[in-house]
Amino acid sequence: MEAVLDVYQGAYDEKRPLICMDEASRQVLSDVTPPLPMKPGAPKRIDDKYERQEVRSLLMFYDPVTGWRRVGCRESRTRTDWALEIKQLLDVDYPNAELVTLVCDNLNTHDLSSLYFAFDAETARRLKRRIRLVHTPKNGSWLNMAEMELSLLSRQCLGERRFATTAAMDAEITAWQTDRNTRHCGTNWRFSTTDARIKLKSLYPIPDIER
Repeated sequence: MEAVLDVYQGAYDEKRPLICMDEASRQVLSDVTPPLPMKPGAPKRIDDKYERQEVRSLLMFYDPVTGWRRVGCRESRTRTDWALEIKQLLDVDYPNAELVTLVCDNLNTHDLSSLYFAFDAETARRLKRRIRLVHTPKNGSWLNMAEMELSLLSRQCLGERRFATTAAMDAEITAWQTDRNTRHCGTNWRFSTTDARIKLKSLYPIPDIER
C-alpha cells in the first residue's frame, strides 16, 4: 500500500509520468422492441427484453495529474490485449517518456512477461525498459485512481443504456473520453502514507515493545 501512496506523492515529471490502469467488462445489449420516446407527461419507456450482442473489455489508462485518459475497447482482455495496450501507451501516447510508472492490480496478465508472450524478444525488452509496474495490494484496488475513473465512465456515459452495436458503444466512450481530456479532468488525491498509518493502523505489524 505504501508503495502506491509514495508514487502518488512524488513530484510530477513529464519524462516520467504516472499512469493508473484498470479493467472492466461491459455487456452490449440492444433492444428487441424499439423504446417509446419521451413526450410531455411521460418518460421514455423501454421494454425489459433485450438481446445480448457482445461483451466489451474496457482497459482504462489514466493520468491523474494532467487529466488525460484513454479507454481501450477490446473483445477480450488476454495477455496479448494487455501487451498491445502497453505498446500503444509507450509508443503512441507517451513516445517521449523515459520511464512510465504504471499502477495496476495483480491480475496475472498485468505482468512484464506478457510483453514477451505477445512480441518478439527485442520489442518486449525495449518496452520493458520504459515501464515500471507498481501493483496495488490484494483487496486494495481502491488505491487505484483508474478504478474511480472507470466508475465515472459507468455513471456518466454507460449507465443502464443499451447500444445497438459495439461500434455505437465505442463511439460513446470515445466522446466521453474526448470531453474529459479536453477539460483536463484530473484527480486531487489527498490520502497520504501518514493518513494510512493512522486510519489503517490495524493493518500494520505490532512492534515487539507493544506485545
